Amino acid sequence: MTGEARKVQASAERLADSADQQTEAADRRTVLAGDRTLLAAERTYAAWVRTALAALASGVGAPALLTGVIPDWLARTAGTVLILFAGFCLVAAVWRDLRDGLPPPRPDLKPIPAWLLLAVNGFLLLVVAAALVGVWAGDFRGLG
Repeated sequence: MTGEARKVQASAERLADSADQQTEAADRRTVLAGDRTLLAAERTYAAWVRTALAALASGVGAPALLTGVIPDWLARTAGTVLILFAGFCLVAAVWRDLRDGLPPPRPDLKPIPAWLLLAVNGFLLLVVAAALVGVWAGDFRGLG
């Protein structure tokens, strides 16, 4: 092999190594993008649940705080609206998380299992139903 051929051969090898490194880096960036997408979806789910819990607490507290200030039926209605909004947020959280699914490039991270999302949000929906009963069956006159 001549000197010129060896130079060309060495250059071709460096080019092949460079192409392999770029491919590996691109593959890793794709996996990391999938991880970021999954984590963003879980943050969004947590925000929906956090909003639901705040609305639930506000809905339970509204009749106790507003009784004696506004008519009783209006205080209970305000609580009911907040509690129903909490139920809506819980349903929307699961629907949005399960509808989106995994991003096309499978991330390294594992998503929250669907059965766990359904179980936790199902329990919280039972709490919402109990809160609705409590708002309309409770006597808040002695609390104000």
